[in-house]
Amino acid sequence: MRVLLDTHAFLWFINGDKNLSQRSRLLIQEADNEVLISIVTLWEITIKTSLKKLDLSQPFNVLIPRELADNEFTQLPVTIDHLIQLSNLPFHHRDPFDRLLIAQSLFEQVPLISKDSEFDNYGLERIW
Repeated sequence: MRVLLDTHAFLWFINGDKNLSQRSRLLIQEADNEVLISIVTLWEITIKTSLKKLDLSQPFNVLIPRELADNEFTQLPVTIDHLIQLSNLPFHHRDPFDRLLIAQSLFEQVPLISKDSEFDNYGLERIW
């Protein structure tokens, strides 16, 4: 199974945060699953750390590449197809990072692991 992680799910997983649901944690840890991390998530983390809205346990350039490699996560780039999907989305959700993750989830036809129930308005499969 392929799954895409929302930014908070990724951060909660790598930090061992108890806010991540047990179901989500098990799916992420399942060796047979391909866990996708969007470049959008990494971009959001970069912006929030530079604005001092997010503190990481180590510098981005140390923590993130290590976590991606250690957990064998697959990076998902942003493609023109994702942007086309995004251009057709209704505005149930205004956050630009979330909207692009929604578009990627829909286009790639992969469930999105997220606590955000607003994503349900888009008809994607959300796991929590």
